[in-house]
Amino acid sequence: MVSNSSTLGRTGIQDWLFLRASAIIIVLYVLYLVGFIATTEITYEVWRGFFSSSLTKVFTILTLLSILIHAWIGMWQVLTDYIKPLALRLSLQLIIVVALLVYLIYGTIVVWGV
Repeated sequence: MVSNSSTLGRTGIQDWLFLRASAIIIVLYVLYLVGFIATTEITYEVWRGFFSSSLTKVFTILTLLSILIHAWIGMWQVLTDYIKPLALRLSLQLIIVVALLVYLIYGTIVVWGV
């Protein structure tokens, strides 16, 4: 087991559970969108109304967060398996964390129209 500051105290079981939970949320969101598209004649007004719903906004942010968690765990596993120099691995992990945080902030701004 790799033990360094980038593990944040997680275990393999916690990572496995986070991956499964985030995958379930992503699948439910896709089904939610597909169900809406399949049962509705889409116009700009309808689409805008759909995404102005609080339920859709919260579900979209939850899904975005799930995608980012999924990405972080996957990238962490790849980097710890294949990048052995600690300084390089930590630098790459920092870049990835910053990128994921930017995605989260930008996604929140887009969804909530802040």
